[in-house]
Amino acid sequence: MDQHIPPRPVSRRRLLTGVAAAGVTGAAAGLLGATPAHAAGDGFGLRIVGRNENGGRLQYYRFATDAIEWDPAVNILLPDGYHTSGRRYPVLYLLHGGGGADFRTFHLQDNIINLTAGRELIIVMPDASTGWYSNPVNSLAGPRNWETFHIGQLLPWVEANFRTFAEYNGRAVAGFSMGGFGALKYAAKYYGHFCSVSAHSGPASLRRDFGLVVHWANATSAALDLGGGTVYGAPFWNEARVSADNPMQRIPSYHNKRIFLVAGTSPDPVNWFDTANETQVLAGQREFRAALGQAGIPHEWHERPGGHVFRHDMFVRDLDGMLARLRRAG
Repeated sequence: MDQHIPPRPVSRRRLLTGVAAAGVTGAAAGLLGATPAHAAGDGFGLRIVGRNENGGRLQYYRFATDAIEWDPAVNILLPDGYHTSGRRYPVLYLLHGGGGADFRTFHLQDNIINLTAGRELIIVMPDASTGWYSNPVNSLAGPRNWETFHIGQLLPWVEANFRTFAEYNGRAVAGFSMGGFGALKYAAKYYGHFCSVSAHSGPASLRRDFGLVVHWANATSAALDLGGGTVYGAPFWNEARVSADNPMQRIPSYHNKRIFLVAGTSPDPVNWFDTANETQVLAGQREFRAALGQAGIPHEWHERPGGHVFRHDMFVRDLDGMLARLRRAG
């Protein structure tokens, strides 16, 4: 049964709906090239407050949800021919990084439409602010339960409103930077949800170097998402939550999954932040890879020149591997 949320005042974020797909927000009638009866609807704790269903590949939705104080959005990129094929497709949940990135980043900065042309795959790109794909220990800016929004609400909503395979072999998760960590976390913590996981310059070890990545998560989320609150607690961590989210402590949960990892080996010597980021990412991925190897878990890994960037050639290679592992469209 659909769960409807009472109307709330229009937020600043809702006013900034922006251009998600090709431009003008579509009307509710004629959505997805069909009649109103086939339009995407409310449900799973989500109420649609903005949309652009223009009949093209890129669809846009903004939701009111009790999980997040403001109204988060998602871009959904459909495969060529989706509107007329009648077929079902596997889904990739593609997670953005922190520091001001949002649901539009892969579209506006990374040419995701052309990178995925001809691929028989639905790609879901949700908002996550700089919340580290977590329900925080505390927030001083209202609810910021990103994990609830993504796993408990958005995932079932997508499967109720689009022609997907609602099964383990029908879903992959990947991300860049903070989103790479989110992908590794979600794949392990929700083992039965995703058969393929990819981390593009994503941290894989929270506790190494005296918990440097935990400190990053706390500091960046406090400044950019939680109004001074933290993901894991400060000055004392919620140790159980850190352990539950730490890929290095969830190694058995990666059995029977396709795993793809990439990190840079030569960060920008001029950019201190880039250097610190990728140096820690590379060290953590090496530690993670060693643990996977000791457990006998196959994985594909790449170390490439350069720093903390989303590498388009590596993403295209990753797509090939995902589609080989996922259930084929049909």
